[in-house]
Amino acid sequence: MARSAILNVMVSAAIKAGKSLTKDFNEVENLQVSRKGPADFVSKADLRAEQIIFGELQKARPTYAFLMEEGGEVAGTDGQHRWIIDPLDGTTNFLHSIPLFGVAIALERANEIVASVIYNPIMDELYTAEKGGGTWLNDRKRLRVAGRRSLSDAVVCTGIKTQGTANDALQLRQLGHINPAVAGIRRSGSIAMDMAWLAAGRYDALWEAGLAPWDVAPGMLMVKEAGGFVSDYAGTTGSVWNGQIVAGNEILQPLLLKELKPIQ
Repeated sequence: MARSAILNVMVSAAIKAGKSLTKDFNEVENLQVSRKGPADFVSKADLRAEQIIFGELQKARPTYAFLMEEGGEVAGTDGQHRWIIDPLDGTTNFLHSIPLFGVAIALERANEIVASVIYNPIMDELYTAEKGGGTWLNDRKRLRVAGRRSLSDAVVCTGIKTQGTANDALQLRQLGHINPAVAGIRRSGSIAMDMAWLAAGRYDALWEAGLAPWDVAPGMLMVKEAGGFVSDYAGTTGSVWNGQIVAGNEILQPLLLKELKPIQ
Protein backbone atom coordinates (compact mmCIF):
# COMPACT_ATOMS: atom_id res chain seq x y z
CA MET A 1 0.00 0.00 0.00
CA ALA A 2 1.32 3.45 -0.94
CA ARG A 3 0.22 6.05 1.60
CA SER A 4 -0.67 9.60 0.65
CA ALA A 5 1.22 12.49 2.24
CA ILE A 6 -1.70 13.30 4.55
CA LEU A 7 -2.03 9.69 5.69
CA ASN A 8 1.71 9.58 6.41
CA VAL A 9 1.23 12.57 8.71
CA MET A 10 -1.62 10.83 10.52
CA VAL A 11 0.23 7.54 10.88
CA SER A 12 3.31 9.27 12.25
CA ALA A 13 1.21 11.09 14.87
CA ALA A 14 -0.63 7.90 15.87
CA ILE A 15 2.58 5.88 16.23
CA LYS A 16 4.24 8.56 18.36
CA ALA A 17 1.19 8.72 20.60
CA GLY A 18 1.14 4.92 20.71
CA LYS A 19 4.71 4.83 21.99
CA SER A 20 3.74 7.17 24.80
CA LEU A 21 0.72 5.04 25.66
CA THR A 22 2.80 1.87 25.65
CA LYS A 23 5.18 3.40 28.15
CA ASP A 24 2.30 4.44 30.39
CA PHE A 25 0.54 1.10 29.92
CA ASN A 26 3.58 -0.64 31.39
CA GLU A 27 3.33 1.62 34.44
CA VAL A 28 -0.45 1.79 34.67
CA GLU A 29 -0.58 1.26 38.42
CA ASN A 30 1.36 4.49 38.93
CA LEU A 31 -0.84 6.69 36.75
CA GLN A 32 -2.72 9.51 38.41
CA VAL A 33 -6.35 9.01 37.48
CA SER A 34 -9.36 11.27 37.98
CA ARG A 35 -12.99 10.28 37.64
CA LYS A 36 -14.66 12.03 34.69
CA GLY A 37 -18.01 10.26 34.88
CA PRO A 38 -19.59 6.83 35.32
CA ALA A 39 -17.21 4.24 33.88
CA ASP A 40 -15.44 7.00 31.97
CA PHE A 41 -11.98 7.85 33.23
CA VAL A 42 -9.41 10.34 32.07
CA SER A 43 -5.75 9.88 32.87
CA LYS A 44 -2.50 11.64 32.23
CA ALA A 45 -1.89 9.04 29.54
CA ASP A 46 -4.86 10.38 27.53
CA LEU A 47 -3.64 13.91 27.82
CA ARG A 48 -0.05 13.13 26.90
CA ALA A 49 -1.14 11.17 23.84
CA GLU A 50 -3.50 13.92 22.73
CA GLN A 51 -0.82 16.58 23.11
CA ILE A 52 1.54 14.51 20.96
CA ILE A 53 -1.07 14.09 18.23
CA PHE A 54 -2.07 17.76 18.36
CA GLY A 55 1.53 18.89 18.09
CA GLU A 56 2.35 16.60 15.17
CA LEU A 57 -0.77 17.42 13.17
CA GLN A 58 -0.64 21.15 13.83
CA LYS A 59 3.00 21.26 12.75
CA ALA A 60 2.17 19.46 9.50
CA ARG A 61 -1.08 21.32 8.71
CA PRO A 62 -1.16 24.53 10.78
CA THR A 63 -4.40 25.85 9.25
CA TYR A 64 -6.60 22.83 10.04
CA ALA A 65 -9.14 22.85 12.89
CA PHE A 66 -9.37 20.23 15.65
CA LEU A 67 -12.10 18.38 17.53
CA MET A 68 -10.58 16.36 20.38
CA GLU A 69 -12.04 14.24 23.15
CA GLU A 70 -10.02 15.87 25.91
CA GLY A 71 -9.04 19.23 24.43
CA GLY A 72 -12.32 20.11 22.75
CA GLU A 73 -12.45 22.32 19.66
CA VAL A 74 -9.60 24.38 18.27
CA ALA A 75 -10.48 26.69 15.41
CA GLY A 76 -8.53 26.70 12.16
CA THR A 77 -8.21 29.18 9.33
CA ASP A 78 -8.63 26.64 6.53
CA GLY A 79 -12.42 26.41 6.68
CA GLN A 80 -12.56 23.01 4.99
CA HIS A 81 -10.47 20.65 7.10
CA ARG A 82 -10.74 19.40 10.65
CA TRP A 83 -8.94 16.69 12.61
CA ILE A 84 -11.17 14.53 14.83
CA ILE A 85 -9.15 12.80 17.55
CA ASP A 86 -9.60 10.23 20.29
CA PRO A 87 -6.13 9.77 21.77
CA LEU A 88 -7.08 6.71 23.80
CA ASP A 89 -10.27 4.88 22.92
CA GLY A 90 -10.72 2.18 25.52
CA THR A 91 -9.47 4.09 28.56
CA THR A 92 -11.07 1.74 31.07
CA ASN A 93 -9.39 -1.24 29.40
CA PHE A 94 -6.09 0.64 29.51
CA LEU A 95 -6.42 1.39 33.20
CA HIS A 96 -7.13 -2.28 33.94
CA SER A 97 -4.13 -3.51 31.91
CA ILE A 98 -6.37 -4.94 29.19
CA PRO A 99 -4.45 -4.48 25.92
CA LEU A 100 -7.47 -3.63 23.78
CA PHE A 101 -7.47 0.10 23.06
CA GLY A 102 -6.50 2.39 20.23
CA VAL A 103 -5.35 5.79 19.07
CA ALA A 104 -7.99 7.06 16.64
CA ILE A 105 -7.60 9.96 14.18
CA ALA A 106 -9.88 11.06 11.34
CA LEU A 107 -9.63 13.87 8.81
CA GLU A 108 -12.84 15.67 7.88
CA ARG A 109 -12.87 17.60 4.61
CA ALA A 110 -15.93 19.69 3.74
CA ASN A 111 -18.03 17.74 6.28
CA GLU A 112 -16.93 14.33 4.97
CA ILE A 113 -14.45 11.91 6.55
CA VAL A 114 -11.75 11.27 3.95
CA ALA A 115 -8.91 9.59 5.88
CA SER A 116 -8.54 7.73 9.16
CA VAL A 117 -6.10 5.84 11.34
CA ILE A 118 -6.69 3.48 14.27
CA TYR A 119 -3.59 2.13 16.00
CA ASN A 120 -3.34 -0.44 18.78
CA PRO A 121 0.26 -0.11 19.98
CA ILE A 122 0.24 -3.21 22.20
CA MET A 123 -0.88 -5.51 19.38
CA ASP A 124 1.09 -3.40 16.86
CA GLU A 125 -1.93 -3.26 14.56
CA LEU A 126 -2.18 -0.18 12.35
CA TYR A 127 -5.48 0.27 10.51
CA THR A 128 -5.64 2.94 7.81
CA ALA A 129 -8.25 4.08 5.31
CA GLU A 130 -8.66 6.79 2.70
CA LYS A 131 -11.72 7.59 0.66
CA GLY A 132 -11.57 5.49 -2.48
CA GLY A 133 -8.38 3.73 -1.37
CA GLY A 134 -9.67 0.90 0.77
CA THR A 135 -8.90 -0.13 4.33
CA TRP A 136 -5.54 -1.67 5.20
CA LEU A 137 -3.87 -3.47 8.10
CA ASN A 138 -0.19 -2.67 8.67
CA ASP A 139 0.07 -1.41 5.07
CA ARG A 140 0.16 -4.99 3.78
CA LYS A 141 -3.30 -6.51 3.91
CA ARG A 142 -6.33 -4.95 2.28
CA LEU A 143 -9.37 -5.60 4.44
CA ARG A 144 -12.91 -6.67 3.63
CA VAL A 145 -15.88 -7.10 5.91
CA ALA A 146 -16.90 -10.70 6.58
CA GLY A 147 -19.19 -12.37 4.07
CA ARG A 148 -21.59 -14.20 6.38
CA ARG A 149 -25.19 -13.88 5.31
CA SER A 150 -27.19 -15.05 8.34
CA LEU A 151 -27.46 -13.47 11.77
CA SER A 152 -27.54 -16.95 13.27
CA ASP A 153 -23.95 -17.41 12.07
CA ALA A 154 -22.80 -13.92 13.05
CA VAL A 155 -20.72 -12.64 15.93
CA VAL A 156 -21.83 -9.08 16.65
CA CYS A 157 -20.57 -6.52 19.13
CA THR A 158 -21.97 -3.63 21.10
CA GLY A 159 -21.16 -1.40 24.05
CA ILE A 160 -23.09 -1.66 27.31
CA LYS A 161 -22.05 0.37 30.35
CA THR A 162 -24.97 -0.67 32.58
CA GLN A 163 -24.76 2.54 34.57
CA GLY A 164 -28.49 3.13 34.74
CA THR A 165 -28.91 5.75 32.02
CA ALA A 166 -31.80 5.60 29.56
CA ASN A 167 -29.45 4.66 26.73
CA ASP A 168 -27.91 1.83 28.74
CA ALA A 169 -31.36 0.50 29.60
CA LEU A 170 -32.29 0.57 25.91
CA GLN A 171 -29.14 -1.34 25.00
CA LEU A 172 -29.89 -3.99 27.59
CA ARG A 173 -33.34 -4.49 26.05
CA GLN A 174 -31.71 -4.71 22.62
CA LEU A 175 -29.22 -7.22 23.96
CA GLY A 176 -31.97 -9.45 25.30
CA HIS A 177 -33.76 -9.36 21.96
CA ILE A 178 -30.75 -9.86 19.69
CA ASN A 179 -28.86 -12.44 21.73
CA PRO A 180 -31.03 -15.42 20.68
CA ALA A 181 -30.81 -14.39 17.02
CA VAL A 182 -27.01 -14.43 16.66
CA ALA A 183 -24.09 -16.77 17.17
CA GLY A 184 -22.57 -14.56 19.84
CA ILE A 185 -22.28 -11.04 21.20
CA ARG A 186 -19.05 -9.36 22.25
CA ARG A 187 -18.39 -6.20 24.24
CA SER A 188 -14.75 -5.10 23.92
CA GLY A 189 -14.65 -1.67 25.56
CA SER A 190 -13.35 0.20 22.50
CA ILE A 191 -15.68 1.24 19.70
CA ALA A 192 -12.70 2.28 17.56
CA MET A 193 -11.25 -1.22 17.77
CA ASP A 194 -14.71 -2.73 17.25
CA MET A 195 -15.07 -0.90 13.95
CA ALA A 196 -11.53 -1.74 12.86
CA TRP A 197 -12.19 -5.41 13.63
CA LEU A 198 -15.49 -5.24 11.77
CA ALA A 199 -13.61 -3.90 8.74
CA ALA A 200 -11.13 -6.77 9.17
CA GLY A 201 -13.89 -9.40 9.21
CA ARG A 202 -13.30 -10.41 12.83
CA TYR A 203 -16.77 -9.21 13.80
CA ASP A 204 -19.72 -9.59 11.47
CA ALA A 205 -21.82 -6.62 12.62
CA LEU A 206 -22.11 -4.09 15.43
CA TRP A 207 -24.50 -1.63 16.99
CA GLU A 208 -24.13 1.07 19.62
CA ALA A 209 -25.52 4.45 20.66
CA GLY A 210 -24.49 7.33 22.89
CA LEU A 211 -21.33 7.87 20.83
CA ALA A 212 -19.31 11.03 20.27
CA PRO A 213 -17.95 12.10 16.86
CA TRP A 214 -14.41 11.03 17.81
CA ASP A 215 -15.76 7.56 18.68
CA VAL A 216 -17.30 7.07 15.26
CA ALA A 217 -15.40 9.06 12.64
CA PRO A 218 -12.23 6.95 12.17
CA GLY A 219 -13.96 3.58 12.15
CA MET A 220 -16.91 4.61 10.01
CA LEU A 221 -14.69 5.30 7.01
CA MET A 222 -12.83 2.04 7.57
CA VAL A 223 -16.02 0.00 7.53
CA LYS A 224 -17.26 1.69 4.37
CA GLU A 225 -13.93 1.33 2.57
CA ALA A 226 -13.89 -2.36 3.52
CA GLY A 227 -17.23 -2.86 1.77
CA GLY A 228 -19.48 -2.42 4.80
CA PHE A 229 -22.64 -0.42 5.34
CA VAL A 230 -23.40 2.00 8.16
CA SER A 231 -26.62 3.64 9.34
CA ASP A 232 -28.20 5.05 12.47
CA TYR A 233 -31.07 3.32 14.29
CA ALA A 234 -33.59 4.95 11.95
CA GLY A 235 -31.83 3.47 8.92
CA THR A 236 -30.55 6.76 7.55
CA THR A 237 -26.94 7.04 6.41
CA GLY A 238 -24.57 6.96 9.34
CA SER A 239 -23.26 10.29 10.58
CA VAL A 240 -20.53 11.05 13.09
CA TRP A 241 -22.92 13.51 14.73
CA ASN A 242 -26.01 11.47 15.56
CA GLY A 243 -24.34 9.18 18.10
CA GLN A 244 -25.78 5.92 16.75
CA ILE A 245 -24.33 3.22 14.55
CA VAL A 246 -25.50 -0.05 13.03
CA ALA A 247 -22.90 -1.60 10.74
CA GLY A 248 -22.15 -4.79 8.84
CA ASN A 249 -22.04 -6.20 5.32
CA GLU A 250 -24.79 -5.61 2.77
CA ILE A 251 -26.84 -8.53 4.13
CA LEU A 252 -26.28 -8.40 7.89
CA GLN A 253 -26.49 -4.64 8.39
CA PRO A 254 -30.14 -4.39 7.30
CA LEU A 255 -30.99 -7.62 9.15
CA LEU A 256 -29.51 -6.29 12.39
CA LEU A 257 -31.25 -2.95 11.85
CA LYS A 258 -34.56 -4.78 11.41
CA GLU A 259 -34.04 -6.51 14.76
CA LEU A 260 -33.23 -3.24 16.50
CA LYS A 261 -36.05 -1.06 15.17
CA PRO A 262 -38.90 -2.48 17.30
CA ILE A 263 -36.94 -2.21 20.54
CA GLN A 264 -37.65 1.11 22.24
